[in-house]
Amino acid sequence: MSEAHLSNKLRNMAESETLAMAQKARELKSKGIDVIALSLGEPDFDTPDYIKEAAKSALDAGYTKYPPVAGYPELKKAICHKFKRDNGLDYKPSEIVVSNGAKQCIANVCLSLLDPDDEVIIFTPYWVSYFHIVKFAGGKAVPLYAGIDQEFKIKPQQLEQAITNKTKLIIYSSPSNPTGSVYTTEEMEALARVINKHESIYVLADEIYEYINFLDRNPSIASFEGMKERTITVNGMSKGFSMTGWRLGYMAAPEWIASACAKVQGQFTSGANAFGQMAAANALMEDPSKIDYMKEEYLKRRSLVKSMLDEIDGIKANLPGGAFYFFPDISAFFGRSNGTRTISDADDFINVLLEEAHVAAVSGTAFGDPNCFRLSYATSEELLTEALRRMKAVLDTYR
Repeated sequence: MSEAHLSNKLRNMAESETLAMAQKARELKSKGIDVIALSLGEPDFDTPDYIKEAAKSALDAGYTKYPPVAGYPELKKAICHKFKRDNGLDYKPSEIVVSNGAKQCIANVCLSLLDPDDEVIIFTPYWVSYFHIVKFAGGKAVPLYAGIDQEFKIKPQQLEQAITNKTKLIIYSSPSNPTGSVYTTEEMEALARVINKHESIYVLADEIYEYINFLDRNPSIASFEGMKERTITVNGMSKGFSMTGWRLGYMAAPEWIASACAKVQGQFTSGANAFGQMAAANALMEDPSKIDYMKEEYLKRRSLVKSMLDEIDGIKANLPGGAFYFFPDISAFFGRSNGTRTISDADDFINVLLEEAHVAAVSGTAFGDPNCFRLSYATSEELLTEALRRMKAVLDTYR
C-alpha cells in the first residue's frame, strides 16, 4: 500500500501552513529551544466563566445526546436575536445552521453551491483554507488582490472587472484574517452595489472576528439593499468569545441554502456538541460588552507591536482595524544577507525568524501575498515585547 492510492483531491490539497508552522515551533520547543509562537490565530484568554458555567448547567440538565443536525432551537433563536441586535438583520431559525466551527460552515456552503468550474472570487490576502475548500468542492478559486497601499481592501472597480459569466460566489472576511483590515460601511455599500448588478452571484461573508473591531460595529453586507437574499453570513464562537476548542460556528442564509447546508452536514458530521450549544446560546444572549475586556487588551497590544515593528528597518506595517494580526510587507528584505545567509522570499524570511530569532510566524505565501508575513498578537505584552526584540536583533544583521 502507498500514498499513490490516495485520491487526487487529497493529494492536490496543501497542508494548512498555519498548522504546519505551529508544529515546527512545537518540535523546536521539544528540543529545549525557547520559541515564541505568533503563528496561530488563537485568543490567549480563557473562555469567560459565565459561558463555562452555562455549559456545566447544560451537562447537569442532560444535554449529552445527539442534537438536531442544524442546531438546537434555543441556540438558533439566540443567533437570530444576535443578528437583529448587532447587525440589524431579521432571520428565522430555519435560516440558521449551527456547525462544528465556522470552517465547517464554509465547507458546507461550498459543497452545496459549487459545480465544477464555477468561479469563486476570493478577496486576497485570504484566510488559508478558503482557497483549498473551494478547490476541494470542485470550484475554481479566483484570487482578487489588494496590497498594503490599499489597506488590503478591494475596490469596487476591481471587483467589477473580476466578475465573469462563470462567477458563482464571492468570499471575504472583515475584520480580515490575515490582514486585520475592516471594510467601512461606505466601502461595503459600494461593493454591494457592484454585486447587485449580477443576479446569479452569491456572497459568503466571514464575520468571525466581528467582536474584535477597533473602528465600530462591523457592517454586514447582508444589511444592504438587495443583498440579504444572496448572502451567507458565517460567524462563530471561537474568536470573540475565546472558545476555539468548543468548535461552534453558525451561518445565516436564505432558507434554501441553509437547508442544503444542513443536508451536507447531516451526511458528514451531524450536529455540533450539545452542551456547548447551550453555552453558546447563553453567550449570545448576553450583552456583547461583557467581552469588551478582550478587545481592549488586543488594542493595547496592537499599539505595542506597531511601535516595535516601525523600529525595524525594512518592515512596512499598516495599522489594522480589527482582529489580532499584523500583515507587514517585508519585500525590502528580499536579497538581503547577513554574510552567510540570504533572504530570497517570504518563506526564507519566516525561516530566519524561526531558526535565528526563535519566533514562529507564517509566510504571506500561504495567504496569497508573497511579499508579506502574518504575525498574531494574541499573546501577552511580555512575550510580544521579547519576540519583537529578538526579531529586530536578527533582522538588523541582514543588509
